[in-house]
Amino acid sequence: MLELHDVRVAYGNIEVLHRVNIEVKDGEIVTIIGANGAGKTTTLRSTAGLLPKKKGSQILFAGKDITNMNAEKIVAEGMALSPEGRHIFPDLTVQDNLEMGAYLRYKDKEGVARDMKEIFQMFPRLEERRKQLGKTLSGGEQQMLAIARALMSNPKLLMLDEPSTGLAPLVVKEIFQTVKRLNKERGLTVLLVEQNAKMALGVADRGYVLKNGEIVKSDTGINLLNDDSIRAAYLGENVYKEE
Repeated sequence: MLELHDVRVAYGNIEVLHRVNIEVKDGEIVTIIGANGAGKTTTLRSTAGLLPKKKGSQILFAGKDITNMNAEKIVAEGMALSPEGRHIFPDLTVQDNLEMGAYLRYKDKEGVARDMKEIFQMFPRLEERRKQLGKTLSGGEQQMLAIARALMSNPKLLMLDEPSTGLAPLVVKEIFQTVKRLNKERGLTVLLVEQNAKMALGVADRGYVLKNGEIVKSDTGINLLNDDSIRAAYLGENVYKEE
């Protein structure tokens, strides 16, 4: 469904992604893990059309070249990004935020109404707070709203950028259960960037390890979770025993 080929991105004269190659197949959950500053968010933002790519980069989505397509057109193609930091509209109500997520579907009023109902079934707390302003929600509720807003575009691929940041462990667990449910029940393909490597690899079919703007390892989620070097570097576990 999604292919990144030799993707290079620079901020000014400083290249921060170096020939990144990633594949996400239809129906998969794929995660990108790595330390702060590794280039994870840059990878998602460049894929979503929010950052320019250097010559030679190529991004294919459902077989179509979207390398230089603008963000709005990429959303229309069926890709949605729930960004790091949530970036909900704080002075709009929950319902208005969700309607903003469906702004490209303004002609499909029945479909939008149907999806709104499904979103409220999936996130009952959002339905309870549908008339509240976004800024009055808790951190976990804002994260749910950010994901729900992305879903309102009816995407084939959902990209999630650091959905667990700043949330309590129980809320994080709930968020990841929702991601798994979306994948299994809707068949939604998910590309997940996450600092919480253990949680991410636990739900992912496959994973990529990004270090200093380069992919240094890829494998199934379970294999990466059980890899001693990954556990030591990203899970905070001392897996090496003294002789």
